[in-house]
Amino acid sequence: MSRKFIVLAAAAVVLAQTDPNAGLVPLTSKHFDYNNLPEVASPNAGERGPKFGVNNCGPATEGQTSKCQTAVINSVDDWCLWGGPEPDSIIGNTEASSVAWCTKPGHGARTIPNGAITGVQFMQTPAYLQVTGHIKQAAIDLKDGDDGGEMDPHGADEQGNPLGGLVFSNGFPASGGDKTKYVQAIEWHNFMGGNVFCFKICDPTNADAAKYCDHIYDRIGCEYNAPAAYVDGVFESCKGDNQDFPGHYTDAAGAAQVYQQPPESLGAITSIPYVARIPASSECVQYKSADLFAAAASVSNTVATVTSAKPTTTKITIKPTQTGTGTTKSTATSTTGAANRLSGSAAAGIIGALAAFVAAL
Repeated sequence: MSRKFIVLAAAAVVLAQTDPNAGLVPLTSKHFDYNNLPEVASPNAGERGPKFGVNNCGPATEGQTSKCQTAVINSVDDWCLWGGPEPDSIIGNTEASSVAWCTKPGHGARTIPNGAITGVQFMQTPAYLQVTGHIKQAAIDLKDGDDGGEMDPHGADEQGNPLGGLVFSNGFPASGGDKTKYVQAIEWHNFMGGNVFCFKICDPTNADAAKYCDHIYDRIGCEYNAPAAYVDGVFESCKGDNQDFPGHYTDAAGAAQVYQQPPESLGAITSIPYVARIPASSECVQYKSADLFAAAASVSNTVATVTSAKPTTTKITIKPTQTGTGTTKSTATSTTGAANRLSGSAAAGIIGALAAFVAAL
């Protein structure tokens, strides 16, 4: 074995040791069968591990302390959100450990308490399924007043927020109307905060799934990532047109433009050069809350003690959030990462020295 090969091999070992995420398979590259899920989807969780929850959810994991991290978006009365793992959770701190809160029992998750949802619109389009609306977020263990952030299957290490979180649906065309056939949504995003929510899951057979469910606009919330009606007190299911890709718009001169979200280092976002187009909807059917969420009345915790006022606006305040889902990372994650990995400058020094040594052979 040549000395150069030995040194190159040693360099590879050093690189692997300096990057705890080296070799991790992106969550969006993993495809699962809903009826045969592993205990955890990301067993090798890199610098953010170990994984908090489980993916193989069922009767044994059902309940208000469930650690289930598999969600479903099926219909106007059957869907989940990513909520807090414990009371008063702040999304920027607990995004990796967020758990599924669902509108009805049966998914091995926690159940959204009766009365927490104060308005919802379920939307089926050619490219995605989407649920949007208003919620008293303290009822799903998110801190009252938290402006929130984004969860998606990416993150700085491509392992998702929540870490290893999976989403399925029996409402995609591929299910063929069979409500027992669940299809994995590879690309999705869920924004929570300010008592407003939006959860969009993109049809995996659509060539533009990653664009409709883009994850790089984590600082500008539902209004721009999932433009919809957001009418409090209305509960409805609709069909609709596709939205524009998040961040894409047409300016006053009729030219196509793409908004570039600034980094958090530049401070708060105080203005955005466009208003997101709300796509047309049709065939809307309205319901009473009690008819949709009757199953939630059986859970032990209710929202009787939740004091959050119903929101009067659909717009989430534009300000930096520590979500770590797009181009930024949460402060907690960054600090932990710095403590658990070799700094970039130190790694570069080692690699440079090895390169110089190899060149001299």
